[in-house]
Amino acid sequence: MELKRELGLRDVTLFTVICIVGTRWVPAAAHAGPGSVSLWLLGALFFLVPLAVAVATLCAKYPGAGGLYLWARGDYGPVHGFLAFWVYWMGIAFWFPSAALFYMSAGFYTLGPRYQALAGNRFYLLAAALAAIWIALGTNMVGVRIGKWTENVGAAAAWLLCAAFVALAAVAWHHRGPATPMHFLPHWDWQTVSFWSTIAYAMSGMELTGFMSGEIRDPLRTLPRAGWIASAFATVFYAGSTIALLVLLRPEKISELNGLAEAGDAGARLVGIEWLSPAIALLVLASAVGQIGGLGTGVSRLPFAAGVDRLLPTAFGRIHPRWGTPYISILALGAVATFLLVAIQLGDTLRAAYDELVSLMVIVGFLPFVYIFGGAWKAGKRFSAVSGGAITALAIACAIVPTASITNVWLFEGKLMIGTTAVLGSALLVYRRHAGGR
Repeated sequence: MELKRELGLRDVTLFTVICIVGTRWVPAAAHAGPGSVSLWLLGALFFLVPLAVAVATLCAKYPGAGGLYLWARGDYGPVHGFLAFWVYWMGIAFWFPSAALFYMSAGFYTLGPRYQALAGNRFYLLAAALAAIWIALGTNMVGVRIGKWTENVGAAAAWLLCAAFVALAAVAWHHRGPATPMHFLPHWDWQTVSFWSTIAYAMSGMELTGFMSGEIRDPLRTLPRAGWIASAFATVFYAGSTIALLVLLRPEKISELNGLAEAGDAGARLVGIEWLSPAIALLVLASAVGQIGGLGTGVSRLPFAAGVDRLLPTAFGRIHPRWGTPYISILALGAVATFLLVAIQLGDTLRAAYDELVSLMVIVGFLPFVYIFGGAWKAGKRFSAVSGGAITALAIACAIVPTASITNVWLFEGKLMIGTTAVLGSALLVYRRHAGGR
């Protein structure tokens, strides 16, 4: 039984948008100041565009479901294909709890004073995060035809959120001018180094659309068109939303976790619309569920392909007879994300645990891009390979630098080292076990 080709140009474009665009990165960028706008533009030029070229090239070279696993296996051999898939899959597993924690915290805080206390309550926040993960994965497990609407609605919510903040900023600029002087030269200091890696990570996600090529109608024609449209929107979204928040508030008044709520409150007071903040909260939550569903759907195709090749238990290669989805792969991702969400809380404050998840997510998540841009080099796309490879190396190096909220540097660095080693070591152990038994 094969995966069904249910996705057209509109679906693929919106899927790509929601895989790239994460509203969680906007308040972090605004908190760092106007220089972030220049970093967004540089990230788009030297990482997002090269990634789009690399993904389109590799999809044409290795068509079919499996994406990164097929690309690395075809260019470098089976062990590298498995290593690339495993590390990337684990990177997304780390992404899930960090994203869910952020979005649920932002949602609670934005709903108003009555719910803001829940944003700092570990029990309620974890419960809401788990609910968001399983709702998003569940809608995609029952079929792409149904699940794609989770991503479509999430992408539309991101569009509306950006438009709302830009409109509020325009009103604020007209009445009192910008709250922040717009000096777009980035600050090159150690306090912002760890943030540089998140700029590049925020621009990733294009590769997930390539993982879905086995379910896209006319992928060779659809993927490049959707990629360019989504790239343009992502750049406008990040730069425009960051500027909008800085027009509404000064950087020091925008927190990395609750900046959207703070800017929404400022905008609501300016225009006198009481329901604006809850509306922004709903848009944030809708975009969150859409992004969790999009990333979960895309990455689940990697263990599916490995299961078909019997490098994982054959259950991973099964397609549900009614829904037509690799349901075992989706369930496994949800289970690992749930475990990590709980385990990372041990020994730290909620904020420190969040920062550790982000750094570990960036380090593990960027390692497989070495294979993507290496494949682009072998396919003759030299600018994409050099530019994307350089940004990949810089992002990994910057993610090692602890943020200002980290009080125990040794615990922070120790968790990063143990987590990265565990991911790489487990990949080799699983591969040797199953490759030897084929």
